[in-house]
Order: sequence, then C-alpha cells, then structure tokens
Amino acid sequence: MRIRTGDVSAPAERALLDDYFAYRAAAFPTAGGYSVAHPDPAAFEPPAGVFLVVEDDAGVAVGCGGIRMLPSTEAETVRYEVKHVWIDPAARSHGWATELLLELERRALELGATELVLDTHHTLEAAARLYSRLGYLPTTPYNTNPNATRWYRKPLA
Repeated sequence: MRIRTGDVSAPAERALLDDYFAYRAAAFPTAGGYSVAHPDPAAFEPPAGVFLVVEDDAGVAVGCGGIRMLPSTEAETVRYEVKHVWIDPAARSHGWATELLLELERRALELGATELVLDTHHTLEAAARLYSRLGYLPTTPYNTNPNATRWYRKPLA
C-alpha cells in the first residue's frame, strides 16, 4: 500500500469520488436524501489543502481523502477540514483508513494547521470509532452539511 498526492479532477480520483458518493447514497437512511457535491479542485491544492489517494500493493486506487482550509473565528486557530475519507469496501480491514487519516494529519501540520474538524453521519459507526480512536472529539456543528449529524474536532498543536 502507498499513499500518494492526487488531483480531485483527475480521472482516477474522480472515479474514487464517484464510487464514494454512490456508496454513501445507497446506504443513506433516507432514499434520495444524500446530497452530492463534487469538490472544488482549488480547495485541495496547497496551501489551501491536499487530496490523497490510497493505492493497494498492485497500484490500484482503492481509497481517498483530503483536507481543506476553513475560515476560523479565532486568531490563533488554523483550521482544516477532513473530507471524503473513503476506502473501497473490498480493500478494508488492512488499517489503511487509519494510515490515510494519520497522513492527512501530518500534511495538515505541514500546512500550519492547529486543528482538524470533520463531519459525518451517525450511521457510520465504524468511522466514528476510528475518529474517536485517533483523538477526534465531538464538537458543535461548524457547518450546515445536510448529510451530517455528527461533528468532530482534533487539536493538532
């Protein structure tokens, strides 16, 4: 497995995002209720952010995730948001989601982040366990994402 920098507008990355959105829409508790918004490529270009791709040992793209800078209301806080973390179900159970999140955290620190935030849906219990295990704490909603029911933050500095 390796993690490489990606471009959300490139064909392989776009296919991963399409698979992620389709997977989420199919599992969403309200039929037709999942809102899809493809990311703006500029939001995932340094220093605004970064998008990463997980490749299996054969070099096949099997997962992705990114961080993007958000405005902060606190002068000393540099906030980045974790977005679109996904590992294809056929490639799970290797710990790659953990490695991906740790690499996103490392990249966020390189970009000057002092905290990470993320949102998720309460039906994603495995994701909630992962975030909790990595030190993400429940927080108040920081956005109006219609797909989110839980929000987390993690201080980095």
